[in-house]
Amino acid sequence: MMLIGYYAHHHGSGHCRQADKLAALLPNDARAQLTVFTSLDINSYRFTAIDEQQIVRLNAEDERPDDILAGRAGQYWQPASLHYSPVGNSDIQKRSHQILDTIFQCKIDLMIIDVSVEVAMLCRAASIPYLYVRLPGIRDDAPHIGAFAGALALLAPYPKALESAQTSEWVCDKTLYLDFIYSQKTESYTYESFIDILEKLSVDGEISAPKSTNLPSIEAQLIDKSEATIPIVTVIKGYGGHKAIDEKLPELRSLLPNALIVSLGPIDDDKRCYVDISAEVDDVTPFIYHSDYLMMACGLNAVAQAYHYDTPLIVVPDDRPHNEQAVMAEALVTQNKALNWQQFKTLMSVDDGQSESITQTIHCRNKPHPTTSVDSIEKNNSEEDSGEEGSSEETNAATLTVAQAFMHSTTDYPTTKRWFENWLLPRLNLTPESTIKD
Repeated sequence: MMLIGYYAHHHGSGHCRQADKLAALLPNDARAQLTVFTSLDINSYRFTAIDEQQIVRLNAEDERPDDILAGRAGQYWQPASLHYSPVGNSDIQKRSHQILDTIFQCKIDLMIIDVSVEVAMLCRAASIPYLYVRLPGIRDDAPHIGAFAGALALLAPYPKALESAQTSEWVCDKTLYLDFIYSQKTESYTYESFIDILEKLSVDGEISAPKSTNLPSIEAQLIDKSEATIPIVTVIKGYGGHKAIDEKLPELRSLLPNALIVSLGPIDDDKRCYVDISAEVDDVTPFIYHSDYLMMACGLNAVAQAYHYDTPLIVVPDDRPHNEQAVMAEALVTQNKALNWQQFKTLMSVDDGQSESITQTIHCRNKPHPTTSVDSIEKNNSEEDSGEEGSSEETNAATLTVAQAFMHSTTDYPTTKRWFENWLLPRLNLTPESTIKD
């Protein structure tokens, strides 16, 4: 069994959450093989699939007043291979030691880097094998290209169908596409239980009902699912940024003056008057499943949760480096998985949003469960009957999702070299020019 290290970047909680989701794909007795490195504190994200003793809390990497050179010191003082590289920064010196010493002491075989060009280059310079997580967006700058080239392979936590057309062919060839990784709750959410949740939130949550909305009367009109005429709009936001989507709330209220608008996550105080319920919940699944409209940014974790539902998705991407969310939004729209804000406004303006075509397109309450999830097992549709039993690895490959198969593969090989040559390379469209044999 290989021992895995996972570096989770500290911007937002998404990188730690991604590590947690991958850990959850391992058999219970194999989860101890994973060590997570992050400078995110325990109050910002609490892991559920692995124990706290498996987390290495790193020193911060912020610039210090005693730095000799700033992190971005300009053309003649900054290596083209790095995004951020202060000189004389004692915190970065300590965190680099933490990373390398833990890798050595724990005998970590393979690092997964999500994401940091600097940590990737640290590993490559120290001859430590790593996989690099590729986020959406245009990442063709020199530091990213160097980190991609230095990796054994690249991991994309999204479907290949959502890959940007601007991504270089060799980068795609070197990428293992894991599809969206998310945990589907085993419990079912009936429409009645969803209305119960709304009623509880209307009592316990923060209510900012606009004058045009009478919350009790709306709830009365929602009790019978088949007869409900009031649309439910759920706006989901994360703590990585919500300004862009909050700015759309006044216009959303204008477009749907009689809708029940639920805001989940952070919200600016001056925008609360445009929603009926403002709350934070542990599970957004019932809102995704039973809402008539779902409005959200394009962070990976949020999109992963909503991707396989039929609930009409309106995407409002946040402004992020490398056009990360804008590229994801464009891909979702191109794949007919979502509407952008202008398309939604145009759709709602047709016959004041009352036409039959709009009802058929968006007001669809009978939504199927997701077609795939990390908890579901893909059916092997092959009817081949050779009369011979396949190996356990072949059986797993036929029944596990890509992400599950990837994580399980790390438990099947004793060394990274064997795993790289016998499991990873056959799944990629690139091969190193030479590989030293045992």
